[in-house]
Amino acid sequence: MSRQQPHESKIKLLDAALLLIRSKGYAATTVDDICRQAGITKGSFFHHFKGKDDLALAAVAYWGEKTEGLFAAAPYHQAADPLDRLLGYIDFRQSLLQGDTAGYTCLLGTLVQEVYTTHPEILAACDNGLASHVAVLTRELALAKARYAPQATWSVESLGYFMQAVLQGAFIFSKARHSPEIARDSLEHLRRYLEILFVQRQD
Repeated sequence: MSRQQPHESKIKLLDAALLLIRSKGYAATTVDDICRQAGITKGSFFHHFKGKDDLALAAVAYWGEKTEGLFAAAPYHQAADPLDRLLGYIDFRQSLLQGDTAGYTCLLGTLVQEVYTTHPEILAACDNGLASHVAVLTRELALAKARYAPQATWSVESLGYFMQAVLQGAFIFSKARHSPEIARDSLEHLRRYLEILFVQRQD
């Protein structure tokens, strides 16, 4: 049997960390749990990472790469109108609410809730990751605002953070109920809010 490539084993550990942290939480997830889930030896773990905190930082970066690719390939980008792209983004987020709660909730939001007073490096990495996603939304919001609500006094950045606040809050309720239904309803309300906030188009 051939030896597993180091990069392959590292990816397996990162994938295991994404699953376990979202399902069990950061504090409850141990290095042994991650190695067992990944099918990787503890020696291999410490070849790649200095410890669990080091893995968490790498997992945040890995999450950013995976989600950036997921959203970049989403079909809503094909719409010509920025408001249609924003509404399509919400529809796409709704389509992701499938399967186990750990499969669709956010790694960054999960970590922030646990580490915001104890692990400043992990907190900063999560904050940067969330801000990067908001920045992508903000660019689309700026285009929609210029077209449909140029006189509005609210900032597109504040609206981008509001959209993320709805999502992260929806994930909390999904965890509390072990169900995506409240998250689906929350996103539907968010969609209606955007439709009201931007002046209706004359079709």
